[in-house]
Amino acid sequence: MSSPRDEVTTRAGGPAIGAGRVRPGWLAPVSLVLAVVGLLVSIYLTFEHFTENATLACSIGGVVDCAKVTTSAWSTFMGVPVALLGLVFFVVVLALCLPAVWRRPEAWLDAVRLGWLTIGLGMALYLVWAELYRIHAICLWCTAVHVVTFLLWVAVLFGQILSAPAAPAAEASRSAERA
Repeated sequence: MSSPRDEVTTRAGGPAIGAGRVRPGWLAPVSLVLAVVGLLVSIYLTFEHFTENATLACSIGGVVDCAKVTTSAWSTFMGVPVALLGLVFFVVVLALCLPAVWRRPEAWLDAVRLGWLTIGLGMALYLVWAELYRIHAICLWCTAVHVVTFLLWVAVLFGQILSAPAAPAAEASRSAERA
């Protein structure tokens, strides 16, 4: 995470206290693509939930049985459809993973982003447990959401670990002069 001593440059050119971070170049595009994929699958699953699986593209019967999973008692959480919770989750993730948000200097965004993804990962693990030990069936679309959530969590975690404090303005200009 960042320390309060990290510096960013204000529009006037002087240093300002903040969480200026130099992010790995892959972090914003990878997290954005994963967030979009998760959102698209969540939109599909939400549509299927509210249309009673009218067009669900998945096998029925056997271990892989999307209809069994998406219509089970475990397909709602505290009365709310899990698919809808996934949709809300990925809308928030998408907002937090926009490139402009990654460039913002506020340190709390890193904590919120990782915290939100940790909540999502916890929910995904709970749902995998339900699929394996309570429903005895696996939904491939749900599995896609679980995998995307895990990959997002890993990408954001390592992206934040690999982020470095931004160089102070004077040091940055000296480095540019030497190059």
